[in-house]
Amino acid sequence: MNVEVLWNNFLAQIKSELTSLAYDTWFQDTKLHKLSDGKAYIIVPMQIHKKHLADKYSSLIIEKLNNITNTNFELDFILESEIKPEEVDLPNENSKVKSSEEIENTGVPKNSFQSNLKSKYSFENFIVGNSNKFAHAAALSVAENPGNMYNPLFIYGNSGLGKTHLMHAIGNYITENSNRKVLYVTSDQFIQDFVGINKRGEGSNNFNYIDFFKNKYRNVDVLIIDDIQFLGGATQTQQEFFHTFNTLYNDSKQIIISSDRSPDDLKLLEDRLRTRFCWGLTVNIFPPEFSLRTEIIRKKIAAGNFEKEIPEDVIEYIASNIGPDVRQLEGSITRLIAYSTIMGGVEINLDLAIEALKDFISKGISEKNDIHRIQKIVSEYFQITVEDIRSKKRSSNISFPRQIAMYLCRNMTSESFPKIGTEFGGKDHSTVMHSVEKIEQEIKVNPDLAKIIDKLKQDIGEGVVNKT
Repeated sequence: MNVEVLWNNFLAQIKSELTSLAYDTWFQDTKLHKLSDGKAYIIVPMQIHKKHLADKYSSLIIEKLNNITNTNFELDFILESEIKPEEVDLPNENSKVKSSEEIENTGVPKNSFQSNLKSKYSFENFIVGNSNKFAHAAALSVAENPGNMYNPLFIYGNSGLGKTHLMHAIGNYITENSNRKVLYVTSDQFIQDFVGINKRGEGSNNFNYIDFFKNKYRNVDVLIIDDIQFLGGATQTQQEFFHTFNTLYNDSKQIIISSDRSPDDLKLLEDRLRTRFCWGLTVNIFPPEFSLRTEIIRKKIAAGNFEKEIPEDVIEYIASNIGPDVRQLEGSITRLIAYSTIMGGVEINLDLAIEALKDFISKGISEKNDIHRIQKIVSEYFQITVEDIRSKKRSSNISFPRQIAMYLCRNMTSESFPKIGTEFGGKDHSTVMHSVEKIEQEIKVNPDLAKIIDKLKQDIGEGVVNKT
């Protein structure tokens, strides 16, 4: 039995019996390495998973594996780094539970094709906003008409913005609606597979493996390559990918590529490759805007079925402070729920969120951030906290300093109204505009306020990038 399919079945059974938090924390990132000599070797992401899974979930794991395989296995939890090099032979060879009838004398596995697609990624659960609307539309067009619409499709953007999600969504859509053969791999896997050709050529005939390699990558209808930038520097592998690309393209097979930068910026790749990447459609995924970040957080909360309600001001606080990485946004929710549980199930509110996520926030906001510096100095002057000035509190002792801080941010930095609003707890840009206009008018008729503004500007000093 294919161990990837086996483990997916296992995870589906486990997920139905655990809370979303428990599943996401302890099982979501596990993989089955192999079943051998009565043992199930399970790959876990961190050392802490070994002890916790063994202590708390071993009986449940054994029970579910027995339900699927009719065999009782001992459990051995391992890290990726603990897998011995000699255990990694042919690509995907360890992802098969093989009998002697499944392997030819050549050592090349029969019927070993795997799409490597993750079913959890779909168009239905991809949250669309202004920052990714074009990429989403392009991906769906390719999924509906592979090989004919936008070939190749090149998706680029920073890590954590949804490139991999879209690529898997395309692959899943195609496999669900056609009999086309789809293969998803990272560029690292492609490199490993190609290097395997040379390893097998040392003192032995490697023709069978070459056939296996070409069949895997060229006998497909859709090839999806993630993180193509890592081919940089691998000259021979680039040459092989060039020939693979040409073969697929000439046969009207769909090619989908992702990178953390545009084709023009992939300076370590051959010019002929970068040119081909631009033959079809190149789309950029931008960091999610505030409204999209809040929607992502709400979807994560809804999907988690958490027992505790998370207030809207907490959602806005997270969206304003964590940053654009979707994984970090989702991780912050898991951390907040876990923190509440550890603290005895206390109510989740803004104060708890600030405490629980202070390490996350410190990574997202630097003291060198101009807006944060202005917020801090204004807060100290009016003897309130930065959290107050970023909150929704409307009392005059807070709202007026907040308006002054917004005015200074607009006049002393080059930041836009939407950006300033985001840094003030997710305020709408119109709120920032109103605050700026109000302070501008007040300064004209209130000399005391004008003196306060001048004093604050001196305190803020030249550390802030002046607006040009």
